[in-house]
Amino acid sequence: MYTLDRTETYEQEIRKSRFRAAAFPVEDEAEAKARLGEISDPSANHNCWAWRIGQAYRFSDDGEPGGTAGKPILQAIDGQEFDRTLVVVTRWFGGILLGSGGLIRAYGGTAASCLRAAARTPVVARRTITVSVGFSDLALVQARLATLDDALKDQETFHDTGATLSFRVPEATVEATLRMILDLTSGRADILEPKPDFPDGAK
Repeated sequence: MYTLDRTETYEQEIRKSRFRAAAFPVEDEAEAKARLGEISDPSANHNCWAWRIGQAYRFSDDGEPGGTAGKPILQAIDGQEFDRTLVVVTRWFGGILLGSGGLIRAYGGTAASCLRAAARTPVVARRTITVSVGFSDLALVQARLATLDDALKDQETFHDTGATLSFRVPEATVEATLRMILDLTSGRADILEPKPDFPDGAK
């Protein structure tokens, strides 16, 4: 599976209708909805879309006949083996009806052409780490995590004695990251998730 490196666009004309595809990398449904709001063109006849995020997916025909737009876009995403991806295909009607088969080919083909041209990166399996650290260690741990290119911050919650940090790292680096945090805090950090495979935080 792959994810997009950046936004990609593609445009073509089919029997006087203009079709523009825009593909975006997205991490969750909230980001997909936000992107939809940004890219949808109210002057166009249709803004059809689909997204795939892991096992979750959604699609919309936005007024086109059922099954002729959103589903072919989703099939293009799956066919190109993309994940965490949103594709919006906008149509400006040119006056010639395409029929159901023509619409399916137009929407699916425009989405597929856009994705074929896109820069892609293999999806990295990640695991969530949740740690509780005291105020005396917090700044040091935050600073070190900020230097990790592959650490994606999810949440930071303060409590009476410090803060609970949640972030995602590649599965291959989970144990090394846990050891790093325990080393930085001289074992004072409380690893909430996942529990270390090494006993009692032994180095």
